[in-house]
Amino acid sequence: MDYLKAFLIGGIICAIVQIFIDKTKLMPGRIMVGLVVLGTILGFIGLYQPFIDFAGAGASVPLLGFGNTLMKGVKEAVDSEGFLGIFLGGLKTCALGISSALIFGYIASLIFNPKTPD
Repeated sequence: MDYLKAFLIGGIICAIVQIFIDKTKLMPGRIMVGLVVLGTILGFIGLYQPFIDFAGAGASVPLLGFGNTLMKGVKEAVDSEGFLGIFLGGLKTCALGISSALIFGYIASLIFNPKTPD
């Protein structure tokens, strides 16, 4: 049941974002940055963690979850290391995800033939 809930919630988030991409003139990069910022804000005001508790991976995997994870890392690092935690916390918390995206993106570019749009 947890898998179904995660699939449905994550699918609904992705469908809403896809509709937003199709119906607005905003560039996809700006929409993605907006999602990270929205996840950060929702995490900061305490609304995102209950959503993650309910939806599981359906809420923690999309970009909203990335923003929330960044916010949690910065908050913990500021509490333990002071001002320098602002710069260290987010990257320390998300290092595995960022590294994985870079490594697997590179591997995919070696396997497939990427083409630039004409």
